[in-house]
Amino acid sequence: MRNVVVTDPPRADAEDAARLGELGVATVHEALGRVGYLGPELRPAWPGARIGGTAVTVLCWPGDNLMIHVAVEQCRPGDVLVVATNSPSTDGLFGELFATALAHRGVRGVILGCGVRDVAELQEMGFPAWSRAVSAQGSVKATAGAVNVPIVLGGQTIHPGDVVLADDDGVMVVPRADVPRALTAGQARIDKEAASRAAFQQGELGLDRYGLRDQLAGFGIEYVSYEEHVGGQ
Repeated sequence: MRNVVVTDPPRADAEDAARLGELGVATVHEALGRVGYLGPELRPAWPGARIGGTAVTVLCWPGDNLMIHVAVEQCRPGDVLVVATNSPSTDGLFGELFATALAHRGVRGVILGCGVRDVAELQEMGFPAWSRAVSAQGSVKATAGAVNVPIVLGGQTIHPGDVVLADDDGVMVVPRADVPRALTAGQARIDKEAASRAAFQQGELGLDRYGLRDQLAGFGIEYVSYEEHVGGQ
């Protein structure tokens, strides 16, 4: 691994990133064809947070948060700090003091492929964080890593400047070049779901709205009365 800090990489538009965050992870993930999801292991430190921002990526060694300190300087308003370790770690590399520094710089949240701590303080200050674990285990500052290089979390490659979305449903990445398509497809899905919601509120069934009823026989599904079912046993 080359120990580098890449300064000022190109970023997606911050407002586009915020809009994708408002659309939500599940919506954008479905709209793009179920790609970009970082998996169920990444969970919010506290419920109700929802963000979309441009990635500042960090690669650390397990149990070592030196490069997070280095990365803070590279963050600007609208960013999301995304931290990976070069081998598995659940140590609490991030806590309230880091969050204080990042909030001052306008960072929207943090995604950690390791552990987080100071959860109560993070919730009190309203700083969003997603992680693989909650752990009081501390860290050292002894080994160089890299900032603003491609990293991998949950099988997904995240480049600096990509858009990262996170909410109670999880975390996903949208490549910078794919942001316009994500915005269009995501809004179309929101509109489609609104129409379906209105129909369901009026009593329409998903079987009919989605054209499933005529397909049931093809799945081998039969409708039988209770008497027929019991009598046939």
